[in-house]
Amino acid sequence: MQLIWLRSDLRLHDNTALSAAASRGPSVAVYLLSPVQWREHDDAPCKVDFWLRNLRELSRALGELNIPLLIRTASRWDEAPKVLLDLCQQLKIDAVHVNEEYGIHESRRDAAVADALKTKGIDFHSYLDQLLFKPGTVLTKTGTYFQVFSQFRKVCYDRLHRSLPSLVSAPIAQSRLTVDSDEIPSSVAGFATPGDTLRALWPAGEAEARRRLDTFADAQIDYYKSERDFPAKPGTSQLSAYLAAGVISPRQCLHAALQSNQGEFESGKVGAVTWINELLWREFYKHILVGYPRVSRHRAFRPETEALAWRDVPEELAAWQEARTGLPIIDAAMRQLLETGWMHNRLRMVVAMFLTKNLLIDWREGERFFMQHLIDGDLAANNGGWQWSSSTGTDSAPYFRIFNPLSQSEKFDSEGLFIKHWLPELAGLNKKDVHNPANLGGLFGVAGYPSPIVNLNTSRARALAAFKNLPSRQNAGGGYE
Repeated sequence: MQLIWLRSDLRLHDNTALSAAASRGPSVAVYLLSPVQWREHDDAPCKVDFWLRNLRELSRALGELNIPLLIRTASRWDEAPKVLLDLCQQLKIDAVHVNEEYGIHESRRDAAVADALKTKGIDFHSYLDQLLFKPGTVLTKTGTYFQVFSQFRKVCYDRLHRSLPSLVSAPIAQSRLTVDSDEIPSSVAGFATPGDTLRALWPAGEAEARRRLDTFADAQIDYYKSERDFPAKPGTSQLSAYLAAGVISPRQCLHAALQSNQGEFESGKVGAVTWINELLWREFYKHILVGYPRVSRHRAFRPETEALAWRDVPEELAAWQEARTGLPIIDAAMRQLLETGWMHNRLRMVVAMFLTKNLLIDWREGERFFMQHLIDGDLAANNGGWQWSSSTGTDSAPYFRIFNPLSQSEKFDSEGLFIKHWLPELAGLNKKDVHNPANLGGLFGVAGYPSPIVNLNTSRARALAAFKNLPSRQNAGGGYE
């Protein structure tokens, strides 16, 4: 008997471990609930709810193939070896199959499980699945992990031209077993259930993920490059939550993009090429997790930036978290996050730069807050994005590049449609004033909307001084590029 241990791979199709297990003989699947570990990792309640809803869909799909899905609890991952070993002995399992995960805690958990199983003669097989390339196989000429995305991407393109990762067949139905599936819980203690509005934005299941991918590849990908930066437009694929939970695979996404672009990576439709680049950014940050494990430990990728004099200003942090900074594009973006579990990618950069540069608040505060609210929360992508924006990360924005939220707002939401949707109190303003109501004067701005909590020019100067004064900066001679 084979056991598939499901984690961030909640799908039937193109699931390497699932297909490998099923091809070897009768199979059972298991999913571990780990609420204490999830809290320690700042997983959002809406994300936990999304996993549970996808598990229910997957359980139904597996049931049609007579593959039971069991639920066990290992509150922390250090309980996983015992829980899984007990299950293996109970079911007389010969081998456990998993798809690789890449955070430092995930790697240690899997090594401990493999060791525990080995002592009882049970095999442990792990497979490349949530990435196109195995970490450690895309390296510089000197054998180190890339630190610059453009160089990483070039090697990936070369590899993809030579050999495209193929899709894995879904398993076929097996004979019915004497093991019954467990009921999937509707909630997990410690994680509040989100409202119906948020749930309706993110329907569960592979069919929905596939529908989104097909719709995007058929109709929207051509406009992706030109519309992806405009938060009021439906210019993005809305697939990030499904990728993070493994309801769809990067291989499926890559194949769909190539199909829409006559098999081209670097030429043809600029929208498809741009979207493939985004898939490779996702890849890059997961490789960084493995090559530079300090980023899994809340450390800056650039060690010299650990000396930055971040400000401890709880009231300013709270204003940012609660969408009352007095800068409409920032507050609208934060309301989108709080109400939908998602934020438009351009705005993730804008609000991150505002927190880390204009407020000079430690990027880790923002990284944690995002994880606590994102339905697509992913350690590698979230950490990579925050470190990029705060100029502490790989291939990061030079420290002197600081987005001005007002000009970003005017450029990417010129009519103020996004702002007015999320800040209805500003709906009466014209398209010029809506970006900066403080210009209208008056002690409280407009309709009770707060005045800006910071002066953009003086705070920018403060950030430049803080970065310039880092010890290693004295000899660096400029930016990071």
